[in-house]
Amino acid sequence: MALRWPGSLTIAAAVFCSSLVLPAQSTRVQDLGIGKLLVARRGSLDPVFAETVILLARYDHDGTVGLIVNRRSKVPISGALQALKGAGGRSDLAYVGGPVEMWNVLALLKAGAMPEGATHVSGKIYLVSTKQLLEKTLVGRPAPSEFRVYLGYCGWGPGQLENEASRGLWHIFAGNADLIFDSEPDSLWSRLIARVGQRIARAENPIDRRPVANLPDMHP
Repeated sequence: MALRWPGSLTIAAAVFCSSLVLPAQSTRVQDLGIGKLLVARRGSLDPVFAETVILLARYDHDGTVGLIVNRRSKVPISGALQALKGAGGRSDLAYVGGPVEMWNVLALLKAGAMPEGATHVSGKIYLVSTKQLLEKTLVGRPAPSEFRVYLGYCGWGPGQLENEASRGLWHIFAGNADLIFDSEPDSLWSRLIARVGQRIARAENPIDRRPVANLPDMHP
């Protein structure tokens, strides 16, 4: 469902269009919320969302907005945002945030304090959704490890995501900066889904939970 992000920055992106510590995961609907990560289940038949990791940037009674954090485009920020101050010379790639309104631009910034005009997502992660703040951020030349640009987003109407989660379409992880700004996003889904498999295996073999004598318990 096309769900428009209030106050989102709209830019005609013509160029675009022509060892990790992992948190615990859940499949419970009640664990959905802003700042959580959705990891597509293995074998998803939906080509849009197959093998995706999605950060929930908005979650309320009006609907849900998320950003795919592991799908890089082939377009550098300097090309996708060439009309904006500070974008020149940036070779780091823009990300495909989702299938909805791909001319809309959103960004995630890791910062010690919330920038004026930003929206807090989780921990030190903030959403940038206005042209003024995006240009100010670009001019400040943040490192790719602390700043990413997304073209488009994922949207669910009221109750849609909850229905999908109840059918087991998503694994829910607690989001953090290490995952959102992972240095190897192309393999992020496979690493997270492997974590799911490990937890399932331990649940089916509870004897594996016992610590080995004189050795630290390696299970979280």
